[in-house]
Amino acid sequence: MEKKKRSPWSFMSNGYLILVLLFIYLPIAYVVVFSFNEGKSMTKFSGFSLRWYENMFSDRTMLDSIKYTVLVAVIATLFSTVMGTIAAIGLSKARPLVRTAILETNNLPVMNPDIVTAIGMMLLFIVAGVRLSLTTLILSHITFCTPYVILTIMPKLRQLDDNVAEAALDLGANPWQALVKVILPQIYPAIFSGALIAFSMSFDDFVISFFTAGVGINNISMYVYSMKRYNPSVNALSTLIVIVVTLILILVNVIPYIKDKKTLKEETRR
Repeated sequence: MEKKKRSPWSFMSNGYLILVLLFIYLPIAYVVVFSFNEGKSMTKFSGFSLRWYENMFSDRTMLDSIKYTVLVAVIATLFSTVMGTIAAIGLSKARPLVRTAILETNNLPVMNPDIVTAIGMMLLFIVAGVRLSLTTLILSHITFCTPYVILTIMPKLRQLDDNVAEAALDLGANPWQALVKVILPQIYPAIFSGALIAFSMSFDDFVISFFTAGVGINNISMYVYSMKRYNPSVNALSTLIVIVVTLILILVNVIPYIKDKKTLKEETRR
């Protein structure tokens, strides 16, 4: 059999893909490598050392910024996920005109520039007489994370069969049981995806945090912005974040695979 000749376009597309991947991942690899650099240079690797990791764990200001970042991200993720899930389920049962109007309104914070949202939130707190603090920072993060959760869950809800929930009600389940045992298990992947998006949006935010955080409260983005000189310990912090994110992604992909394999084995035995 004659081998099929590969089109020049195939080589070009593969080369383009490789260049894109290198452009995305080389900077990350660069940061990881230089987090173990003994010297302060960002261009010359002078030797392997854990110096910047030691400095990171001894830097009280950096540790506080990590604490506030994780605390705000976790709380904002929990509240925005619950609120967004409830809102999405409610909208899926609303009238088409009402659903369309609310979804279009929900898109405004997503499409709106962060600087406009940040100034608006700050003015709202000032007019209401609320002092900028950790509480205002958390409320702001919940506000801009919730629309992303709704947008993530709504497509999954559109795929559901309404007759399933109605059948559960006909068989004696109350609305809460129908929600917990029928609807939520079917949209769980979308809820989890929405939670991940909310966490990453909150963890990475700078503009809104800058305008709504109180005095003495800095997240990682604000800490890096306020540095007078570049601190190589940031490389160590970035490396730890990359490791944590990678582990989460591995778990998210491996656990469902293990469950599916286990379920397949059980079905085969039957």
